[in-house]
Amino acid sequence: MAPPPLAQKDKKLFADLLSQYENRQLSKGRKTADQILKKYPEHGETMCMKGLILVHLGQRDEGINLVKEGMRKDLSSHICWHVWALIQKSEHKYEDALKSYIQALKFDKDNFNILRDTAVLQTQTRQFEGLAETRHNLLRLRPFNRHHWVGLAVAYQLNGNLAEAKQILEYIEGFLRNVGSYDVEFSELLMYHVRILEDMGDFQSAVDMLESHDRAKGGSVLDRMAGTEMKVRLLAKLKESNADDEQKTAWTERADAAWRWLLSQNADGYEYYKGFLANQGIDLANVTDENREKALEMLRGYFNDQVATAPRRLALHVATGQEFKDLIKPYLTNALTKGIPSLFADLKPLYRDSLKRQIIEDTVEEFRATFATSSPPTGDSIEPTTYLWALYLLAQHHSYLGRHKQALEILDIAIAHTPTLPELYMTRARALKRAGDPHGAARAMNDARLLDGQDRFINTKTGKYLLRAGMVDEADTIFSKFTRGGTPAGVDLEEMQAMHYLVEQGDSYRRAGKLNLALKKYYVIQKVFESFREDQYEFHQYSVRKTILNVYTEMLKWEDNVRSHPGFIHAAVATVQIWVALFDDATLGPSLQPAETTASDVSSKKALNKAKKAARKGQPEADGANSKKATATQTEDRGLEPPRLKDDDPEGLKLVLAEDPLERADKYLTGLSELVPQNMDICFAIYDVAIRRKKYLQAVRMLMRAHSLDSEHPDLHLRIAHLRDTVSSLPEPIPAPVGPVLAESIASLLPEEVSLELFNSQYLQKHTSSPMAIVAHAKVAQILKAPQDEVDSILFTVLREPVQLDHEFAVLSYLKDMKSPRVEEFRIACNDRFELSTLFRSDEEIAALQKSFTESGESPDDGEPLETVV
Repeated sequence: MAPPPLAQKDKKLFADLLSQYENRQLSKGRKTADQILKKYPEHGETMCMKGLILVHLGQRDEGINLVKEGMRKDLSSHICWHVWALIQKSEHKYEDALKSYIQALKFDKDNFNILRDTAVLQTQTRQFEGLAETRHNLLRLRPFNRHHWVGLAVAYQLNGNLAEAKQILEYIEGFLRNVGSYDVEFSELLMYHVRILEDMGDFQSAVDMLESHDRAKGGSVLDRMAGTEMKVRLLAKLKESNADDEQKTAWTERADAAWRWLLSQNADGYEYYKGFLANQGIDLANVTDENREKALEMLRGYFNDQVATAPRRLALHVATGQEFKDLIKPYLTNALTKGIPSLFADLKPLYRDSLKRQIIEDTVEEFRATFATSSPPTGDSIEPTTYLWALYLLAQHHSYLGRHKQALEILDIAIAHTPTLPELYMTRARALKRAGDPHGAARAMNDARLLDGQDRFINTKTGKYLLRAGMVDEADTIFSKFTRGGTPAGVDLEEMQAMHYLVEQGDSYRRAGKLNLALKKYYVIQKVFESFREDQYEFHQYSVRKTILNVYTEMLKWEDNVRSHPGFIHAAVATVQIWVALFDDATLGPSLQPAETTASDVSSKKALNKAKKAARKGQPEADGANSKKATATQTEDRGLEPPRLKDDDPEGLKLVLAEDPLERADKYLTGLSELVPQNMDICFAIYDVAIRRKKYLQAVRMLMRAHSLDSEHPDLHLRIAHLRDTVSSLPEPIPAPVGPVLAESIASLLPEEVSLELFNSQYLQKHTSSPMAIVAHAKVAQILKAPQDEVDSILFTVLREPVQLDHEFAVLSYLKDMKSPRVEEFRIACNDRFELSTLFRSDEEIAALQKSFTESGESPDDGEPLETVV
């Protein structure tokens, strides 16, 4: 039933209410709403507006309830739907808010504000077909505003209708011919037009447009560097087309001139050199003997630039044999003389070639021998520092190649030579980390920090190494040096979205068996990426208004793929593994609860603390402070954003007791199979959840995808056997249509005639020297109910051959998971094999190492405090 209409006088009062809300005169608006509702208590629009004002005043629950009641009174009002959409949008429920806006447009299709917000939400939710229609309606209402023309062109592009976008841009440029000589927005519009032509494949028109608007010729494209970069890219695409040789030669000459101009502006631009050579048919990633000399000749042409190092460095990539020897020596001499700490990082890509790697080692060893035996320098000689940096480079070289003892010996010499250089201790820390000594690495990194307490990078690295050594409290002490005073480091770093901290701390908690705290950190990472998605909202309107279109469309593509970031993938896989472990072992969650209290006691204590705090807050304050506070609360605009809820489970103790672990794991993985289809870890994570949820087709589909990526992967072997065993153990066969499809899919991975025992033994025969394959074989043997002694014997075969430290540690971890009686035997064997490692020490020895760190006088509290930026 429709509400009674307002009288003419009351309509003006309602218009005043709308005006007061827009001007944020909230107290007046509330009084006006009460005045109307006193006369018309069933007026839905007024109820919604009052509810909206109450939300702004901080009375959120009361306001939302009033809005809902008002909507029930008048479902045909665009104002009611608009108010509800605003509240949904403030809660980041963008899809629901969009539905409300569309509903509002059914009752007022030409409402400009609703159309504008609808367009923004359609972009946010990637509903581009509806976006084009909404942008067209906005243009129809205000055809003389060029931003609406631009918005329509962007909408057409996002919807894939490039021809319409091009037509709109041509029309815009037609009525903007008399722009000033320095119009940045018009310049960006032209560059966007060129990008549209490129996406359409009309490269010649794009090049012609760039040249006609070249700034050097008096054109309107102001960013000459960006324009030239786009031009050479277009000319390269033109050369790939089916044109005659004469035309291709002309394009090559024009591109060559453009590349040379770019290099004259930035002689250290690596990408410029790659494009410059590619224009002559030389691919730097695949240099052949036929074009090697030509590439070197082109690069040598820029050797005269004394400042640029890029051509000399790229020449090292191209050169081989004696030419490489002739080039590497002056390159190293120059870098060592200048004392460039990043020299090894610069040279590391050359290590893919074993001959170049050996030449570098021989050359640096020659320098070392020369400087070590030379007479004491006099005057302004720089030999002492050159010798030092030669030792530094040589230590990094040996550490990278796994020669940890040699690296540490050289570092001892370097530290004795110059004990005040932090880089030496940092390299020592890295060498110890690679050798399997996280505690020694943390100590060495802390030694570097103590030499320069103001260096934020070294402080951050120290905190990271402490986390890897399991010293979380000490790491927080380090991180707190550059967070806000009075705030715990963890809270501040979460607000700063410090991914390195969140990932490392989550991993540290997980290694320590504190799965509850690990889950909390991994879910913080998920919130960080959700905030990335929400942060783009404000740019949808701003970018169109400011005509920042190329960067904006690239941002949208980045946002669509942001969850493919390695940090998020790592957190997702780790989270799923924890949830799966909690599902498989129902006693694991309760075992993480504090021993002295039960979960109910914990909640009751928290409730008691809350009551005490509430009582304290309710005490009267001096000088009428309470009345002032109450008045401020009534008039203060708190916005529509919901207040941040206090975390009632900061340690994740309730989280690990969740009754739906598999559903939570599946939610974390949503969309990742399409986003990163080539990631094996995601395939296995999805399988682990799907097989336990009895989603057998989804499970086998993930294994088939993983099989297409790496058919011999150890984890794939394990899961194929697990799938066959799980399906064959079902009490009843799976009915059609799922059953036959599933059987056929499993047979494509493991033929029916091949037994699991034969499948497992054949796999081991293929990979007898692979430690992880041996572990996979042992796990399958366990699935097949092999005796414990047999599984242990299989795992102990990894000790026959030299293997990597992390593989040995994986075997030890599995033995511990099985509660094998031979764990200690394997640990001792590994401890004897890896002399420098502390990973295979006993729990008591590791605890002593951690304790000695804080008792040795090298506490993280030492050193100069950092200057805090608030």
